[in-house]
Amino acid sequence: VQLVESGGGLVQPGGSLRLSCTASGFILRNYYMRWYRQAPGKERELVAHISSAGGITNYADSVKGRFTISRDNAKNTVYLQMNSLKPEDTAVYYCNTLPPRDWGQGTQVTVSS
Repeated sequence: VQLVESGGGLVQPGGSLRLSCTASGFILRNYYMRWYRQAPGKERELVAHISSAGGITNYADSVKGRFTISRDNAKNTVYLQMNSLKPEDTAVYYCNTLPPRDWGQGTQVTVSS
């Protein structure tokens, strides 16, 4: 039973990335899902939240208008579309259920010119 994040990488400021979160061993559609991030030397912070059917989403003020959380329950996958990326978005990004399970490895996002 695990969560696997992917899609991170190095991108220039203003660029875009789409992160994916897949689950093995359990069904994501039964859960509200969240994306978090942790920058070096900082605590993990909540970035975005989506209800089990996808009808309700919420975002941290720092990413509102730039990031979009979505899900495809048929594919057992949750996404985070990140646009207009800024250097301060650099972090390891994690997904998790609500309530949370064991954390995955995360995916590194680096925004730099």
